[in-house]
Amino acid sequence: MIGAASRRLPVPGIPPRFRFLLIVVASFAIFLVIAQFSLAFWYSPYQTITSRHCFSSPHPINSLIWRAEEEWKRLQQRETFDVRDAAREYRLRRGRHPPPGFDEWFKFAKKHNAVIIEEFFDQIEHDLTPFWAISPSDLRQQAASLEYRIVVRDHKTSIVEAGEHFWAPIWTSLFQSLERYLPDVVVPLNVMDESRLIVPFETMNEYRSRGRATRNLLKPADVVQKFTKIPETKTPSPPYNPEYEGPDLGPYWKMVTRGCPEDSPARTQTLPPIDFANPPPPPQYHNYLNFTYEGYIANFTEAKNPCNRPELQVLHGNFIEPISISTSQKLFPLFGGSKLPVNNEILLPAAMYFAKETIWSGDEENGGAWERKADKLIWRGAATGGRNRQETWRGFHRHRFVSMLNATAVRLAEAGETPPPNFALPNYDMYHLARTNGIGHIADLLEKHVDVGFVDLICFPNDHVDLNCTYTDPFFALTSRIPMAQQYSMKYLADIDGNSFSGRYRGFLLSTSLPFKSTLYDEWHDTRLIPWAHFVPMDSTYADIYGLIEYFLGHDGEPGRDEVARKIALDGKAWAEKVLRREDMKIYTYRLLLEYARVCDDQRERLGWVEDLEEETFKFI
Repeated sequence: MIGAASRRLPVPGIPPRFRFLLIVVASFAIFLVIAQFSLAFWYSPYQTITSRHCFSSPHPINSLIWRAEEEWKRLQQRETFDVRDAAREYRLRRGRHPPPGFDEWFKFAKKHNAVIIEEFFDQIEHDLTPFWAISPSDLRQQAASLEYRIVVRDHKTSIVEAGEHFWAPIWTSLFQSLERYLPDVVVPLNVMDESRLIVPFETMNEYRSRGRATRNLLKPADVVQKFTKIPETKTPSPPYNPEYEGPDLGPYWKMVTRGCPEDSPARTQTLPPIDFANPPPPPQYHNYLNFTYEGYIANFTEAKNPCNRPELQVLHGNFIEPISISTSQKLFPLFGGSKLPVNNEILLPAAMYFAKETIWSGDEENGGAWERKADKLIWRGAATGGRNRQETWRGFHRHRFVSMLNATAVRLAEAGETPPPNFALPNYDMYHLARTNGIGHIADLLEKHVDVGFVDLICFPNDHVDLNCTYTDPFFALTSRIPMAQQYSMKYLADIDGNSFSGRYRGFLLSTSLPFKSTLYDEWHDTRLIPWAHFVPMDSTYADIYGLIEYFLGHDGEPGRDEVARKIALDGKAWAEKVLRREDMKIYTYRLLLEYARVCDDQRERLGWVEDLEEETFKFI
């Protein structure tokens, strides 16, 4: 009976000769439905989910987390484990042979148990491609002219300084740890907080085009596998002049926009005049929303690019008035720890990340078990981010962040009693906030779950003695300093820009807490980290901050997602322990300096590593 019941039965009323055709058509129809559903699920960047992490109801952040986890899986699948595979991936991605010494670099990386994924080095390609448009001799002359520079010659490292700066010795120690492997190089350093190169977009576009045109996979017999021994380059007379521009040439934003595409919002949109004496109007959401899914960041790279966000010129202190302006329109080799997307420096791992200072890293324990932490978001810092003045402080990003998380100010704003001094409440519906009509809802949320404050109200002019500031004292009360190691007792760590990038970020990632990260700056590690898989991205307007807090911590009967937060925090920590180690900074710098040495070599278009290739296999690559 079981066998009879399992047999296929004829379809009643259909002639046998049509049954096969019907089955084929029906099967194809079912396939199309399944395929359509599958494609939508796998490829839609905004697919909602309800079961991936036992979410109680659909929320846009659910989709962003799921998408990030899939991206992380795909990234890990591209890891290479031997030098031949690594070289093959290099050629496919770069369009040229790896630089001389690639095999020794790979051996060094494997010795230090590195995860080797070619995408991790995309930043090097991005930074160095335009320099292929400048002659090697000019690059060497430029480098030898600049005031702060590290020199590696005959496997010995030295530093040339115009004055003492604490970053330079740290970078020097990084180079010294690698000097036995390195070719001769001269590496000029940017020791300022702010980046210094903004070459006009049209010029950079031409340089990049010319740089890409040099890509060529020469036959192995035509490749030179050793760097040229170049005589020591003396400081030229007269030295190269970068023609730095200062604040006397007008607002910094005008310098920023020249690095943007001609058709970008930064160059095509004009904001109405801003009166900083009053709270700023709501952000220009039509720009912000281009890079979000229902208000939450879906494309972190584009969301932090000022070329896409002209409103940031009045919402971020670095654009209103940086601490220092010394900016060149010329392209020359200059290395730094961070930069805006419009800047043209060559990125090194930031000195603060390589230093073993607890002020930047906390301690080795990094917070202990998630379950023992307090359900709070914490931030401590000074009122940095540029020169805030009495007439401009309301536009500064750190001031806005602290104000938006002040429960008293938000309660008065929600009740309509007192307008907030420097922010506008976001659209609650957009961020899926619960009880959107309940007065005091957000204030209660902040009172329960937030510990944020300034430890120094730096203002201008500044006597560097008084921690208070006459024009912001009515709005902010100083709070106690909390060492990073103690901040790790909270589950959520806010990390925002200061005068440039935040030196605490790596320490936060290595902790067992979950970073909420807001930045406009690019760093060496960006291609290694995936928003929503390793950290929570936060917009620099902070319009999404209330939604983020409520999503993870819950409020008034709305459950939080503690397990989701824990997973991202611990996944981020585990990944950082694999790809953001001090060893990984050495591996990145080693690779960077091989590439840079090639660009500065007179035979650069013939230089490469091809020991893995034979003539017979080369033709099939």
